[in-house]
Amino acid sequence: MIRRLAAAPLGLLLALGACERETADLDQTGPRPELPQIEENLLPSMNIATPTTWGGEMPTVPAGFTIMPLATDLKIPRQILILPNGDILVAEGSGGGAPKVRPKDVIAGLIMSQGKADTKGGDRITLIRDQDRDGEPELQTVLIEGLNAPYGLALVGSELFVANQDALLSFPYQEGQTQITAPGREVTKLPSELNHHWTKALTASPDGAFLYVGIGSNSNVMERGSEAELSRAVIWEVDRENGAHRPFATGLRNPTALTFHPETGELWAAVNERDELGGNLVPDYITSVGDGAFYGWPYSYWGQNVDPRVHPQKPEMVRKAIAPDYALGSHVAPLGLAFAGGELAWPGFGNGAFVGMHGSWNSSKLAGYKVVWIPFSGGRPAGEPRNFVTGFLDAEGHARGRPVGVAVDPIGNALLIADDLSNTVWRVAPAGPARAPQTPEGA
Repeated sequence: MIRRLAAAPLGLLLALGACERETADLDQTGPRPELPQIEENLLPSMNIATPTTWGGEMPTVPAGFTIMPLATDLKIPRQILILPNGDILVAEGSGGGAPKVRPKDVIAGLIMSQGKADTKGGDRITLIRDQDRDGEPELQTVLIEGLNAPYGLALVGSELFVANQDALLSFPYQEGQTQITAPGREVTKLPSELNHHWTKALTASPDGAFLYVGIGSNSNVMERGSEAELSRAVIWEVDRENGAHRPFATGLRNPTALTFHPETGELWAAVNERDELGGNLVPDYITSVGDGAFYGWPYSYWGQNVDPRVHPQKPEMVRKAIAPDYALGSHVAPLGLAFAGGELAWPGFGNGAFVGMHGSWNSSKLAGYKVVWIPFSGGRPAGEPRNFVTGFLDAEGHARGRPVGVAVDPIGNALLIADDLSNTVWRVAPAGPARAPQTPEGA
């Protein structure tokens, strides 16, 4: 159920946060974003789009495309995985539970709660079957239930991997099955103490030998102490057979989506950066991820820009920090990342990356709440982002939906978007006669 909230208490908090000056007209996208001066105040800039309903309307897509709900009445859909036979899996859940350690945490938590649906997370994986790819599924059923805030999904051979908030699990999978009742095998435990950032992103290497898990920090900038950050703000490389793992990359505050580039074979991540330095700091980003690379958190941001709030300072770590590849803008909260290539013959939206921007709270201006497309050439970002799906905010600034995971469906020539506010999976495809579905791999 979506609620529309009384504005008085929230409005007061937003007004207190609005004293923070925000710089207008900054270019904060691309490889060299404009970074303003740090601003620290008693309360940071705060705003959140309170929920409303779609009221029969739809998100907005470019001319030549259509959008429709593929699945509704879900329970906090997060990430999407398309299986080789064309079945679509959706992870549904909501985790967390870290105690508040500062007055700011209490206030920020209240603000963030105003932008959520009342629905309880499903703690399950739902299967959607739309064999003719007409957007009207023949089947929507629960594949796995009884999970603990599932988020990341990956399939390797006959094993389906699910990243719960506390453990990476493996389930036996047979093509076409619609229910898995076998207990999951625990591949490895995942850091879950406090779980300030609970989501565990997941992808498999192209050869299937390793799994990569994104593990967010337990704080904004280590205010809970260094002990709380052990094995946090990292991407783990995990041996899928025995669970052995190592830090593949570090200093990524909250890596919320992982995928491999189909041409270069590089690992890419979408990352949510830190808060409370101003409405225009720090830009969230997507980046290729190097083995052994350090991306700055908590000591610096966007390369070697020092964060003065961190104690003790570590200049030797700042010197190691690598700047990300591509800024998305501050506080847009990217939670979805998917590459599109030759499998999509879409004029204007071909070779590139789709990014689902959930929207955040630490800005007086509403940021995010859309899906963008970023052109790529030679495996690298090659231009300005373009809006692909908008309209998640209504004319009054209320949120009708909030994008999370995105997935390219090459079988149906479509993009799928998980929306965890309206509890919908949206399907975007070219307008006109539907292209005949491709024969699924292995069929």
